[in-house]
Amino acid sequence: KTQSDAPASESRVDLWFFWSSKCPHCKEAHPHIEQLGRETPWLNLHSLRVDGQPENIAVYQEKAKALGQDARSVPAFIFCGNMIVGWDGNGGVLELLQNGLEACRQGGNQNPGGSPVSEAMVLPILGEIDPSAWSLPLFTVVIAGLDSFNPCAFFVLLFLLSLMVHARSRSHMVIIGSLFILVSGIVYFTALAAWLNLFTLVGHLPVVTLVAGLIAIAIALINIKDYFWFKRGVTLSITDENRGKLMRRMRGLLTTGSMPAMLAATLSLAVVANLYELLCTAGFPMVYTRMLTLNGLGTLEHYLYLLLYNLVYIVPLLLIMILFVITLGQRKLQENE
Repeated sequence: KTQSDAPASESRVDLWFFWSSKCPHCKEAHPHIEQLGRETPWLNLHSLRVDGQPENIAVYQEKAKALGQDARSVPAFIFCGNMIVGWDGNGGVLELLQNGLEACRQGGNQNPGGSPVSEAMVLPILGEIDPSAWSLPLFTVVIAGLDSFNPCAFFVLLFLLSLMVHARSRSHMVIIGSLFILVSGIVYFTALAAWLNLFTLVGHLPVVTLVAGLIAIAIALINIKDYFWFKRGVTLSITDENRGKLMRRMRGLLTTGSMPAMLAATLSLAVVANLYELLCTAGFPMVYTRMLTLNGLGTLEHYLYLLLYNLVYIVPLLLIMILFVITLGQRKLQENE
């Protein structure tokens, strides 16, 4: 029975199906949803692909926002004031949709009485994790928090502040330390934005995601190697030559005399130091920004998430500065620390 055969008196229901051609769950859901549309004469199925289709993304965002939801993931189904995200292989979502659509057509309870369904992952130590429970803001805080423990950035700031201790001026330490941290955040934000724009340009190609993942794994292995065999073989840490250059720049701060000259020298130092540091922690920004481009967000939302990432990233640097300002570096750090 086709839709044209349906009696005119029957109430019709709209089902909006948002999907991506690169999403495995979407591919699994697609034939079931298409069949549901063919076999249900009173159903108006709107099947919209979001990857590479900004106008469809806008529709998804508008309809999700009207329901007080976020248009983050696919597959997504919107109907009668309901939104269901995800797909399972056991027919649970399909049954949820059928019951909710039928209830909507009958004019009864339009809430299908379910929740978004996704497949849980079993991870070592952590156990079973439901990805739908890990919201994007929480994921951002977790990844940025891990990234914020950057030994290269810590080394530069600690050495800079230890030199400033000799001035015995807390105000100078606050001004110089704050400027260094501010510039560090700006440089890191710029690097994140560059990765984001690159991944936005290449789109949802699976090979790009695969390559980004492999590079991140390679970076991780190199850093793990450095823990056990420091300065042996390939390394992403600041080289001895560059470390010497940074130390000379930092010592030069004490001889500048005036505060404007000191601020200018700090600005230059911060830019150079952070360019050296980018290799130390390239894996996290690359993986995070790639994930961000796969979530169907708008440009403003992308940059707001980058801002959140950077705010979390500078927290340990701020804590280091505050500790130095309070104690004036009373305890000397050892090389292994």
